[in-house]
Amino acid sequence: MAEIKDVKRDNTLLSVEGLKVHFPVREGILRKKQIGVVKAVDGLDFSIRSNETFGLVGESGCGKSTTGRAILRLIESTEGSIYYKDKNLTKMTQKEMMPLRRDLQMIFQDPYASLNPRQPVIDIISDPLIAHSMISKSEKQDKVAQLMELVGLNPRFMNRFPHEFSGGQRQRIGIARSLALNAKFIVCDEPIAALDVSIQAQVINLLQDIQDKLGLTYLFIAHDLSVVRHISDRIAVMYLGKIVEITGKKELFQNPQHMYTKTLLSAVPIADPAKERKRTRIITEGEVPSPLHKPQGCAFSSRCPYAKKICREQEPELKKTSEEHWTACWEVQ
Repeated sequence: MAEIKDVKRDNTLLSVEGLKVHFPVREGILRKKQIGVVKAVDGLDFSIRSNETFGLVGESGCGKSTTGRAILRLIESTEGSIYYKDKNLTKMTQKEMMPLRRDLQMIFQDPYASLNPRQPVIDIISDPLIAHSMISKSEKQDKVAQLMELVGLNPRFMNRFPHEFSGGQRQRIGIARSLALNAKFIVCDEPIAALDVSIQAQVINLLQDIQDKLGLTYLFIAHDLSVVRHISDRIAVMYLGKIVEITGKKELFQNPQHMYTKTLLSAVPIADPAKERKRTRIITEGEVPSPLHKPQGCAFSSRCPYAKKICREQEPELKKTSEEHWTACWEVQ
């Protein structure tokens, strides 16, 4: 909670307090008997400032995408609060949420699955505008043309279908759709993960250019630290449903404090062969525990080479360890 309180003074746009998303595990023919709970997101506290890019990184299955979807109420949270401009989204009905849907948008990971294959691009991009009664059907061609030009697509292709575009072009269509309602906050759920490496940089640069032009705020979800380092202002490292470290990108790469963060950074390739040969890789033992059966104490204690008795018995809180730096680790605290 320290992170939330300290940043309230700094133009906070969105804050998350004690967010939990648990999925019941059931068995039986009718799936009535609950035998356990998958704690996909298990108590997150962080805040995002206006016009910044907040990176959320971690291994696959750690709860990053679930967090993004819960913030936008695409899935319901089990516990906690989400504040957008001091409005508690978790207390709102779906009808009350509708006006805020214009401000809160999402760019999905898979550009092949997130677009309706039976709709031409003009309908895909204009559907949100018509649903919110922001334009008439006679105005949609001009508006779609503007949005396509903004994301680097030729408006002459607006009557084509998604299968007629490349992966990078489809993702640009998805970006244009997220911008249609003049969004203020966008969850970017691994928007380049499904794209060729040669296209990834183009999409990242496009997102940054649009952010500068429109004053957007991003929650950028990714597992590639080199990408997050390029686009983010601050970064949160997530492991097994928990945030273990939050700080600025420069501080994270120069002074990582949590052992899991150090492990991730040691796996990032270095372009200089001489430096690559000299550095020491940190290899963790064991597999990532199941979110259905989390270890007691620190979630990373079963794989951390420096884990002590207290690490295996008590869960560390996310506490401020230096200026703009929060860490959940007994070794640091």
